[in-house]
Amino acid sequence: MMIHVLLYLAIIVQFIAMYYAVRLVRLTKYNSIWILFIIGFVVLAGERVLQLIMTYGNPVPVEAMVWLDIVVSICISIGIVMLNRLFEYIDRLNHHRQLTDKRVLTAVLRAEEKTRSDFSKELHDGLGPLLSSAKISLSAISRDEIEESRREIFDNTLYVVEEALRSLREISNNLSPHVLSDFGLARGIQNFIDRSSKLHNVKISFVTNLRAERYNSDIEVIMYRVVCELVTNSLKHSGCSDIRLSLTSSGDILELQYTDNGRGFNPQAVMDCGMGLSNMNSRINSLNGTFDIRSTKGKGMGATVKVNVRGETRMVARPAAIDQARPKRKKQKR
Repeated sequence: MMIHVLLYLAIIVQFIAMYYAVRLVRLTKYNSIWILFIIGFVVLAGERVLQLIMTYGNPVPVEAMVWLDIVVSICISIGIVMLNRLFEYIDRLNHHRQLTDKRVLTAVLRAEEKTRSDFSKELHDGLGPLLSSAKISLSAISRDEIEESRREIFDNTLYVVEEALRSLREISNNLSPHVLSDFGLARGIQNFIDRSSKLHNVKISFVTNLRAERYNSDIEVIMYRVVCELVTNSLKHSGCSDIRLSLTSSGDILELQYTDNGRGFNPQAVMDCGMGLSNMNSRINSLNGTFDIRSTKGKGMGATVKVNVRGETRMVARPAAIDQARPKRKKQKR
């Protein structure tokens, strides 16, 4: 009795498997794979039916059982071989999708930087000369020639024009840093740090072994933007008193190490809901680099960025707990 139950159960299971194989025929490109499996399941079910007949005392030719086993073996073997082609096809699709995503992201970043650059030039070349002319005109007026009651108005007007010029230069430089495009990544970062140090009571130290090395414009702009985002986040949200950066080049690898002594945070939670960290991660991914951030509440945060300047191979992220030795760096004075 038990053998009958098991044979009936085997037949039911094989028909269920056949049903799902039929559904897969409609969902995938390589239909022949699932057709072979369907044939194999049908033949297996037929073999179980013959075995069930044998349990009731009815003779079944042994040759029929052997041929059914051969057919099942052939179908499954060919199906497995063809299944490898399906996996290769899926891998190609994933690789193509990743390349497409990278191209789209790169195009978006380049368009963003071009818009920033164009807007910066419009401000600098359009509004800048007008404010400069206004300042020159005001400066040409002798303060002694103005009535005492109007001198304060004159001084305030001159001060406002000078502040407008300063703000204009600041906005223009933030949109498209000219030092970065003219002198390279190390000078661009140093210039940003110098300006940030003047506006905040936070010690910011920067060391690097770069001199006048120049890299692909995408690499320089993205690394600069990542540094700006990290420093800005620390100054706004961490409550830190000390920020340390190091930028080193070793062979084809450009590495940024960043730490602050702020209040810290949950990296995963911030990565999931914070646009800043997600944008940084996306930018670094567009360079086939790695962005590793680590933080503990009350113990500050640290970040490591690695980029292959040749852009040919994808970096492997270093575990946060491992602190690898770094080459000596030449310190730049702030």
